[in-house]
Amino acid sequence: MKQQLRPLFDRVVIKELEPDRVRRSGLVVPPGTHEPPPQHGIVLRVGPGLDWWQQAGVRMPVQPGDHVVFPASAGSWIDVEEERLLVCRVGELLGALEAFGADDGEDPVDSED
Repeated sequence: MKQQLRPLFDRVVIKELEPDRVRRSGLVVPPGTHEPPPQHGIVLRVGPGLDWWQQAGVRMPVQPGDHVVFPASAGSWIDVEEERLLVCRVGELLGALEAFGADDGEDPVDSED
């Protein structure tokens, strides 16, 4: 029987993507540097959120398929069906990567002005 991990409450299940060791400049970052870089992955499943979220109008900020960035210290690593998955609280995520094209004409940093 195939198993899937269903996250509870405000937790998300993430499959880590292979870290980029070669930068655009061509610099190769060796493994084992002193400070582990933030890691990134794809959200596989999300929990329903916390009880009070619905009353306050709060939604889960990420959905399955979102590309997210998280610190190396986030959550717990679980092996399910020979696959290594991260389970962490949504609050531990650093952010979600979004596509940004030059045709948008808007700088996402300055969009709050």
